[in-house]
Amino acid sequence: EITTKSAIARFSRTLETMSAAGVPLVEAMESVAGACGNIIYYKASIKIKDEVSQGTQLQTSMRNTGLFPNMAIQMVSIGEESGSLDDMLAKVADFETEVDNAVDALTSLLEPIIMAVLGVLVGGLIIAMYLPIFKLGSVV
Repeated sequence: EITTKSAIARFSRTLETMSAAGVPLVEAMESVAGACGNIIYYKASIKIKDEVSQGTQLQTSMRNTGLFPNMAIQMVSIGEESGSLDDMLAKVADFETEVDNAVDALTSLLEPIIMAVLGVLVGGLIIAMYLPIFKLGSVV
C-alpha cells in the first residue's frame, strides 16, 4: 500500500510539474513513466501515453489500467474538464503526506519490536560469555 501510494504521488507530482511547465501531455508521460519508480506504474504510464496519443482522455486511460484509485481518476477528470489539470494533479500528489504518515506509523510500531530483539540478543551474548565462567566455578 505504501509503495502504491508513493508511485501515485510521484506520477502525479511529475505530471503536474510537466503540465505546469507547458510540456505536451504525450511527451510528459515519457518522463512520468521514468519517475514513478515502480515497474508496474512504468508500464501503465507507457500504456497511458499510447492511449492519450490516440486521442483518449487521460482519466479514461488511467481508469483502463486499473491501478489508480477512484479519487485520483475523478480529480484528473475534473482537472481535464475545468482546464486546471496541474492544480488537480497537485492535490492528488498530496498522497506523499499520507505515505509519510504511514511510514512514521510503521516506524513507531517497529521500534518496540526492535528494542525487544536487541535486548534478547544482548542478553544471549552476556549469558553465552558468563555461562562457561559459572560452570568453571561449580566444578572446583
